[in-house]
Amino acid sequence: MGKPTGFMEYKREVAEERDPLQRLSDWKEAYLPMPEDKLKRQGARCMDCGTPFCHTGIMLNYSASGCPLHNLIPEWNDLVYRGRWKEALDRLLKTNNFPEFTGRVCPAPCEGSCTVAISDPAVAIKSIEREIIDRGFNEGWMTPNPPKKRTGKKVAIVGSGPAGLAAADQLNKAGHTVTVFERDDRIGGLLMYGIPNMKLEKELIERRVKLLEAEGVNFVTNTEVGKDITAEELRNEYDSTILCTGAQKQRDLPIEGRQLNGIHYAMDYLTLSTKNLLNNKLDDKSGIHAEGKDVIVIGGGDTGADCVATALRQKCKSVVQFGKHPQLPEERSYDNPWPEYPKVFTVEYAYDEAEAKFGRDPREYSIMTTKFVGDENGNLKELHTIQIEKVKDENGKISLREVPGSEKVWPADLVFIAIGFTGPDQGVIQQFALETDQRSNVKAEYGKYTTNVEGVFAAGDVRRGQSLIVWAINEGREAARECDKYLMGATVLP
Repeated sequence: MGKPTGFMEYKREVAEERDPLQRLSDWKEAYLPMPEDKLKRQGARCMDCGTPFCHTGIMLNYSASGCPLHNLIPEWNDLVYRGRWKEALDRLLKTNNFPEFTGRVCPAPCEGSCTVAISDPAVAIKSIEREIIDRGFNEGWMTPNPPKKRTGKKVAIVGSGPAGLAAADQLNKAGHTVTVFERDDRIGGLLMYGIPNMKLEKELIERRVKLLEAEGVNFVTNTEVGKDITAEELRNEYDSTILCTGAQKQRDLPIEGRQLNGIHYAMDYLTLSTKNLLNNKLDDKSGIHAEGKDVIVIGGGDTGADCVATALRQKCKSVVQFGKHPQLPEERSYDNPWPEYPKVFTVEYAYDEAEAKFGRDPREYSIMTTKFVGDENGNLKELHTIQIEKVKDENGKISLREVPGSEKVWPADLVFIAIGFTGPDQGVIQQFALETDQRSNVKAEYGKYTTNVEGVFAAGDVRRGQSLIVWAINEGREAARECDKYLMGATVLP
């Protein structure tokens, strides 16, 4: 695949970013389109490695190794190298319903298991993927393709995130009449409101939704199961139901002072910010707004980074992000070998922007918040921290220990808690009387997706817990296959 000696001749190149200070003045995508000659060189770097690990999609050491969608990466890399873009698009769409999303917000486990990455920087798979689908839309190749005949079967899908949309797309292709129910005012789930516009412009989601509508998928917004429609009504009206509601119950930080004004969940902040952007209310400061404030984000992951980038665009006075783990190494450590997902130090778009604005990377490592302190009016004014370190006992068990004398007080007007999710909301689950596992997720076997209720399936984060967009699409596709088999006795879906 690619040029036999390409991985030796060409270096890794990725899409360039717009100037950090310039992009702080808008909410547009941070990355620029990649020139075709660079894309062809990256396609040429894809080596004829015999056994490609990039599309294995297995779990190693609790992380995805290779693409869970089993994308035919060497094939479309080779086609891009040869300039055969439409064929590359056809191969990409065989396994991935929404490459315009994954090509932007997936952390690219495919690149971590790229064979070139054993000794050199990986092929820029994610950049190639994004450009293939973007070219597909720009060239007019992405046109509605509704099924030639309908089966007469009706399927309800609850939740319009990546799992729900993938299931809807697949079942519609099979000829079923599909209706997607979304409790919010726009389709997309966390794609719409959990990821800020500079990482995933909302026009891309709306473009895809319009295409799905043109192919026959029905969308119903502002409709919550248990409030606006009951589970019983869905089961009576539809032949089958797939639950794809995600795992949006945010993990709290129940320490002293948590009740003070100015402390918010990260997802509440990101959702409100995106809604204000889409509703042309960027100047509305009546809700959660960072202008002129000292902002602290608790949680070292991607959601925390998105809060940093959002606060910067709202002209915060300062911003710091806390993480409880030490800074990652520049290169793989001995206990993180290829083809595991590489746990190495990276600089995301938000950190470039913070450094350009304030002269430093906003991240603080190995730090734990001990309490919040407010003023006489109940408003947050500061928080207290202590440094922590990892220690290993005689049995090899690792725990965190506070470092004496490392206490510090930080000024803070606004705090965002971004320490993950504890599981799905239970309301819909209880409506359907579904069994749950010990982590409160819907109990449904991977690969089958059947619940304890006849004709009701579950897929995505509501079944597996908080995970990657590629796992959500993978499960949506597979649940659609099992649903089709349930409805028809056999399936035409992959």
